[in-house]
Amino acid sequence: MMVEQFQTLARYHATMNQQFYAACGSLSEEDLFAERKAFFGSIFGTLNHMLLTDRMWMGAFTGNSVTYGGLDEILYPVFAELRVAREETDAAIAEWVGVLTEAELSEPPANGMPYPLWLTVTHFFNHQTHHRGQLSQMLSECGVDYGLTDLPWVPGAHK
Repeated sequence: MMVEQFQTLARYHATMNQQFYAACGSLSEEDLFAERKAFFGSIFGTLNHMLLTDRMWMGAFTGNSVTYGGLDEILYPVFAELRVAREETDAAIAEWVGVLTEAELSEPPANGMPYPLWLTVTHFFNHQTHHRGQLSQMLSECGVDYGLTDLPWVPGAHK
């Protein structure tokens, strides 16, 4: 049952990323990079952080650790490149959760954290929801509609 939940969350995660990147794609470079009262400074900084941490957690889950300079590291300085990398990472997440088993979820992740995998995967998806909340606020301030975000009503997020 938990595997199915994470597969649903992976679809929701990818759908939300597509939706938010489409909304961000309507912004000017000035709006994307404008300094705002956000943890990672700007809309662009927040998008980069979300991608970095997804890759960092996926590395922990799969045993393929990711090297990074800091949680505010800019992975891709160009929005189009960041968007492509986001789509590739979302596909990798979907592929990974697609082969998860209930037994694996009860074990610690590959990086040796002392928690069961189900707890860290829950955090993984919850972390992105936290930052999407910040993005939704910043986009609202820019007058941009980012669409519906409630999981039960998001087309494509569930079977």
